[in-house]
Amino acid sequence: MDLAFTPEEQAFREEIRAWVNANLPADISHKVHNALRLSRDDMQRWAKILGKKGWLGHGWPKEFGGPGWNAVQKHLFEEECALAGAPRVVPFGPVMVAPVIMAFGTPEQQQRFLPGIASGDVWWSQGYSEPGAGSDLASLKCKAERQGDKFIVNGQKAWTTLGQYGEWIFCLVRTSSEGKPQTGISFLLIDMTSPGVTVRPIKLLDGECEVNEVWFDNVEVPAENLIGEENKGWTYAKYLLGHERTNIADVNRSKRELERLKRIAKTEGVYDDLRFRDEIAKLEVDVVALEMMVLRVLSADKSGKNSLDIAGLLKIKGSEIQQRYAELMMLAAGPFSLPFIEEAMEAGWQGDFPGGVVADAPLASTYFNLRKTTIYGGSNEVQRNIVAQFALG
Repeated sequence: MDLAFTPEEQAFREEIRAWVNANLPADISHKVHNALRLSRDDMQRWAKILGKKGWLGHGWPKEFGGPGWNAVQKHLFEEECALAGAPRVVPFGPVMVAPVIMAFGTPEQQQRFLPGIASGDVWWSQGYSEPGAGSDLASLKCKAERQGDKFIVNGQKAWTTLGQYGEWIFCLVRTSSEGKPQTGISFLLIDMTSPGVTVRPIKLLDGECEVNEVWFDNVEVPAENLIGEENKGWTYAKYLLGHERTNIADVNRSKRELERLKRIAKTEGVYDDLRFRDEIAKLEVDVVALEMMVLRVLSADKSGKNSLDIAGLLKIKGSEIQQRYAELMMLAAGPFSLPFIEEAMEAGWQGDFPGGVVADAPLASTYFNLRKTTIYGGSNEVQRNIVAQFALG
């Protein structure tokens, strides 16, 4: 196992770093480094900049319009973007549904949907979870009934991230109730402007409407929007979830936020407290260990060996690290991290009170928001069972 980057890979990193520094808008980078609210326009602006370069689908093969980078190049690209303060690419289109369309879609579906994803012009949402089907996703009830050349969809999806911006949504729907629950699920692509689709934002504890309910009331979906075979959607869903869980680990964001934690600790005067410094050190050790785990996967891929199937383990450790750095930032700022007055922040107030600094204002909302990371994408309790079964048989 060789974890060192080659001179060619280091040169590639420098090329990426120079391009990102030259093309990432300064106002967006400032927001990311200070955890300020990103608007739809902010996220879409960066997506379209990447799309114009051909890098929004940076993990795509050349045959589908991607750069054809290997696993190490993809990792270096993601790391340089994160450290520069680029927003995370909204993953539902380029990272999640696109690989499914490439692997299981028809040539017509690939030609129809992939260009809009690659350019950043079309915003995709994910329709998996339901009120009674989260980690137990196979119990979903949203129903699609085949009627000739179309499906009639009825039901509800919950916790649809940024669904208020969605233009298309990929959904798991029940097309059969016979046999095991997993055998009656299909994978549909649905135009969110279709009659009968209703999106209801859910306001969270941090004041954001990051998640939504999506309702389907006799929504007509052309049968040509079915991916793969009817009742075989569970296979495609598992393929997609491997991409989601690896994406959730997001070691590069953790490296950037670790540096932000150190800056806040120094600003607030607690960096010299040895006990607090111990907590930062323990977190840094875990971030480095997570990165080594990612690099092991990349090393196996580069050498032609079977890549390690540890998406669940990456998700567990990555999500727990995100919660820990958010908590340590809160502890570093102390009482200055507590005020959360949404109306004042909307008006431009970001913590300009005696003793407080701009960096303190979003700490409470970030902490509250990241409580979800150990639940979504398959709860960590369920993931530990999966990892145990994989390791122990």
